[in-house]
Amino acid sequence: MDVSVIIVSWNARRHLEECLASVYESSAPVAPEVIVVDNASTDGSPEMVGKHFPEVRLLRCRENLGFAVANNIGIRQSHGRYIALVNSDVKILGRCLDTLVAFMDQHPKVGLVGPRILNTDMTLQSSCRRFPNPWNNLCAASGLARLSGPHPLFSGEHMLYFRHDEVRPVDVLVGCFWVMRREALDRVGPLDERFYIYAEDVDWCRRCWNAKWEIMFCPDAQAIHHRGGSSVNDPVRFAVEQHRALLRYWRKHHGILGRLYMVILLGFGQLLRYLSAFVSTLVRRSAASDSRLRMRKASACLRASFGRDCSRPSGSVGAPG
Repeated sequence: MDVSVIIVSWNARRHLEECLASVYESSAPVAPEVIVVDNASTDGSPEMVGKHFPEVRLLRCRENLGFAVANNIGIRQSHGRYIALVNSDVKILGRCLDTLVAFMDQHPKVGLVGPRILNTDMTLQSSCRRFPNPWNNLCAASGLARLSGPHPLFSGEHMLYFRHDEVRPVDVLVGCFWVMRREALDRVGPLDERFYIYAEDVDWCRRCWNAKWEIMFCPDAQAIHHRGGSSVNDPVRFAVEQHRALLRYWRKHHGILGRLYMVILLGFGQLLRYLSAFVSTLVRRSAASDSRLRMRKASACLRASFGRDCSRPSGSVGAPG
């Protein structure tokens, strides 16, 4: 079997149905192995899969296990030479899967490849990143990345200066749609389950490069990522999870001093966001509701910086949007 497609789903019935339909359209006439790992959805998603896509292997979790754990469950059940991890809010376009498989067949040193990602309105969605480092995280926390525009020196981790129009190696591919070689997976290992949500993609990509496998961006394959489907339900919670994940990443790859640097840097950045939002409530009454939300997110992230556990929280969250 060429490719196993693994989709983690949590209360995303409408997007999941579109995603599954696009998987089969993209790979006709030879259907891939498709595995849906349902993270205890309550919106009828599992029933929809069973009714409309009986050929899909559906694995139902009794509780929301998080993004990394659920993907690893699917990976362990898969048999393809390549493993495609696809978010439930992704719509695959054209012969995307076949294109990525063919690319991997032609480039045996590539361990991970990703397609060109588009927004719902078909504009470009940046999906290539650089590894976090003290300088680019400082640019992001200070607001310099936003002020400078798409400049390579000041743009933070985001490669907004890259037009996403050519094949090239990248540090990180955003984890909404990956295709990984089975041999690379065996060497790199599965997703780190200590990352409940967010940063597991950055961690996996770093481990891939460390194991001497290349990561490539392939614009000839395309997909739409609607994104934001889960995070809009609880923006403060998701902001905190992203904050915690970044601290865990720095602790894992840069030690205690690295994490301490990020606690100080992120604290500085969140304080600036809080003050900016506070001033906005005084100046722009019409935007007071949005400003208060920004203040809540900033204060919650500041509190999370000093929490003892920066790994898996209690409760349920979905896949990153």
